[in-house]
Amino acid sequence: MVLLIGILAVSTASLFIRFAQQDAPSIVIAAYRLTLATVFLLPFALPRFSGEVIRALKKKDVFLIILSGTFLAIHFASWITSLEHTTVASSVVLVTTTPLWVAMFSGFILKESIPKWTWLGLGLAMIGGIVVGLSSQCGFWDGGFQCQDLGGFFSSKNLLGNFLALLGAWMAAGYLISGRKVRPRFPLQVYVFLIYGVASILLLAMVGFRGYSLTGYAPQTYVWFVLLAIIPQLIGHTVLNWALGYLPATFVSVALLGEPVGTVILSYLFLREAPTFLELAGGILILTGIYISSRMDAGKME
Repeated sequence: MVLLIGILAVSTASLFIRFAQQDAPSIVIAAYRLTLATVFLLPFALPRFSGEVIRALKKKDVFLIILSGTFLAIHFASWITSLEHTTVASSVVLVTTTPLWVAMFSGFILKESIPKWTWLGLGLAMIGGIVVGLSSQCGFWDGGFQCQDLGGFFSSKNLLGNFLALLGAWMAAGYLISGRKVRPRFPLQVYVFLIYGVASILLLAMVGFRGYSLTGYAPQTYVWFVLLAIIPQLIGHTVLNWALGYLPATFVSVALLGEPVGTVILSYLFLREAPTFLELAGGILILTGIYISSRMDAGKME
């Protein structure tokens, strides 16, 4: 149930990013999201930095925290930027592959066995994510089912954006796998403060390297920055990191596929964008896949 709240919170990100991109570069949006989240966490994390916690930090833990934060920074930088160079459909389809990479690598990195039913749930959820991604270009038009402009789905024109979206999926997988190894050893506030802090430093460095400014944007844009930091990051991603202390990384990544469903619901509520038939069908596949995976993981843990 807590993970469900986290998925709904993460689902707001695409809406806030869409509004913020009207005025600010993608890398600036990512930098503000992580930097503000780190600042907001400071009063909650500092009291948790006891001598016992500091003594528990080993060289391996420090390495994994830096690695996880680096993965997170590159994930946001690449995925958000991909939306500037390719279609939303291409980006969604490629980022949707994140659970596949988690499942492939968590077996020998985390020694977490993947039951065959979990693979079934993963497959259904990924197919649902692809259907949702294609929904912007396919539908029932002129009396029949048609797909428009699929010739450019993976065209050379969109090659950079497609690669950035796939890179975002790889980085998200690394973020979850490395986080699963170190997260159970530390208080949640301390862990996410360190992860977000590492990511924010790297993203701010990227902003400086690209020569972008952190000031001069419309007041409303800063509102979107704050909302991104609080809702999808502090609530959404912090819940995901909390779940990594109790659930297999593969299941947490499969649950993330619920994000497109939440986005469709929120788009209808706040943007009055009614879901299409394909979005509804894809959403049903995603939820079915998550349900199958959750039941199998629950049975395994019992």
